[in-house]
Amino acid sequence: MRYVLIFLMLLFSSRAWALEIKSNAFQNGSVIPAQYTCDADDISPALSWSDVPSGSASLVLICDDPDSPSKPWSHWVMFNIPPDKTGLPQDVPKIAKLQDGTIQGINDFGKVGYSGPCPPPYGPHRYFFTLYAVDTTLNLDENSTKQEVLEAIKGHIIAEAVIFGTYKR
Repeated sequence: MRYVLIFLMLLFSSRAWALEIKSNAFQNGSVIPAQYTCDADDISPALSWSDVPSGSASLVLICDDPDSPSKPWSHWVMFNIPPDKTGLPQDVPKIAKLQDGTIQGINDFGKVGYSGPCPPPYGPHRYFFTLYAVDTTLNLDENSTKQEVLEAIKGHIIAEAVIFGTYKR
């Protein structure tokens, strides 16, 4: 009986921190289809997640390109996503405040919402979609940048999950 209790404790304690993010548009590490890039429709891919830890007050989503020649380039900044939400549909409207209270900040293109991959014409770039479960809602406005959001969640991250795709022009 003792071993069963230990097994159950390990099983449930590891599940509590197993935040996971997926996309039906691309597999982790694979090519992002052109429709989600500046070369086509430039719409956001659908994302889904699971195992949001209890104690999460909100979620934050950042999409960036660490292979950008000048700096890691942000493509999408979202925060105050309700913790009971299980994903985002394809083609999230490019507006600052969504109906559920989610706020979309300013990306490095100077735009609200998602701006897809648009790398220079050499080598593939990687695009990381990082989901953070945080123990607070952020008191930031709609013009907030990736840096401001990351600064605001320091010390508040409960769990994080990442999926990435690549794109080459």
